[in-house]
Amino acid sequence: MNLVHQIENLREEFHPAFEQFMLLACRLEGKTAGEMKHGEIEALVFEAGNEANRLLLQAHFDLRCNLEERRESVTGSDGVVRTHCRCGCERSLMTVFGKVTVRRRGYSASGVQSVFPMDGELNLPQDKYSHGLRYRVAEEVASHSFDEAVANIDKTTGGKVPKRQAEEVAVRAAQDFEGFYSSRDTQGPEQTSDILVMTVDQKGVVMRKEDLRPATQKAAQKAVSRPGTRLSPGEKRNRKRMATVAGVYTIEARERSPEMIMGLSPEEDKPARSKCRNKRVWASVEQEPEAVIQAMLDEALRRDPDKKRPWAVLLDGGEKQLDIVLNLICRHQPAVTVILDFIHVLEYLWKAAYSFCAVGSKEAEQWVAERALKILQGNASGVAKRLRQSTGLDKLSQDKRKAVEKCADYLKKYEVLLHYDLFLTKGLPIATGVIEGACRHLIKDRMDLTGARWRLKRAEAVLRIRSLRSSGDLDAYWTFHEAQEQKRNHSYAAQEAA
Repeated sequence: MNLVHQIENLREEFHPAFEQFMLLACRLEGKTAGEMKHGEIEALVFEAGNEANRLLLQAHFDLRCNLEERRESVTGSDGVVRTHCRCGCERSLMTVFGKVTVRRRGYSASGVQSVFPMDGELNLPQDKYSHGLRYRVAEEVASHSFDEAVANIDKTTGGKVPKRQAEEVAVRAAQDFEGFYSSRDTQGPEQTSDILVMTVDQKGVVMRKEDLRPATQKAAQKAVSRPGTRLSPGEKRNRKRMATVAGVYTIEARERSPEMIMGLSPEEDKPARSKCRNKRVWASVEQEPEAVIQAMLDEALRRDPDKKRPWAVLLDGGEKQLDIVLNLICRHQPAVTVILDFIHVLEYLWKAAYSFCAVGSKEAEQWVAERALKILQGNASGVAKRLRQSTGLDKLSQDKRKAVEKCADYLKKYEVLLHYDLFLTKGLPIATGVIEGACRHLIKDRMDLTGARWRLKRAEAVLRIRSLRSSGDLDAYWTFHEAQEQKRNHSYAAQEAA
């Protein structure tokens, strides 16, 4: 009975929405709907129901307008008092339900912009796209091309966002990325004594020439393309800008033996695999590697400011990357353990193996397994020494000798980072699976689409949104982003005069 009374006394602003709902209910009750397949009914309810939702939203905005009280004056953040009030100032807002109109009071004075207090109360954006629709755009462009994102928005919502505007929305949606993570300093350290792992790698993104780094841009300009022919290797090489990918996570120490890693111990002796916790991964194509690695260090220090936990850094052997890590991280945490990815070591061993054994043969597999076990046992220098001796003894061809020498040089150069026997005893990870997966997910799966050539700001925005989603932070970020939008767009102190 109370509900019937409420319907009878429903405010006039909500009558169109109520009529739309009743019209839909009548259509579903009718004979025509009774002959429809369920898919047709779904489409009918989606379209008509979406219009009912749009009318509900419009009704609420109309109600807010009708209830807005007039103020004697409003003082903006510029200190200017605005006394002239205009009613019914309109602006459009494209929402997930479709386009609505927001009417509100505007306060003005000569020579200054008008102030609309209700815009601040509603936290309306500066452009025409609502926060709900912007969130959907962010989700879509993180997973699909901009063309597909626009099409998906058109199919699944009542909103319309052209491609160029979708690109601009994505850039604006990602602008608070660094501020969001900086604000987490107040959360305090992680309450655990488990291993704190940092890892970093790089992956190329095909860019427009004007957005390549200066050195790559210069090299690209020197390359002369020939009409009707394929691009030369040099031209392909100079199309990419390197993105730096970083990750920080917590993992429980699990002691293993070299034999366990190589599958030589009984299955029941193997410890349960440690799972990553509190994993955060991100990538930047705009920032220099030093800035990303510094951010990685800052994240580690936020989690363990007193440096009481064991720290480990997993790398793949890039010399410049290694130098930056050692200069930045070891300065703040001398006790950090720097580990070279074991999988990359295996790649060098396999290339050397094919100098002695047939490709894909059991002999090559056995050759790699024997040397990999010795390296895991802490004898990388011995393996390197015997490789060099094998080069002369077997009288290899120049090409085969080069692969063996390259493997030996690699093992010798990074010997200090190959103490896998100690790493395994301490329960540290020895493979960069987390960062390799991040490179594939953040960059290759989205940025490496066929024919894609990125502009810098848009590429950076998509990487940030994908990073937030991969780290499970997108919803928390969006709450922070809306609060920042409130400060940026409505920082004036609208107040009623005394």
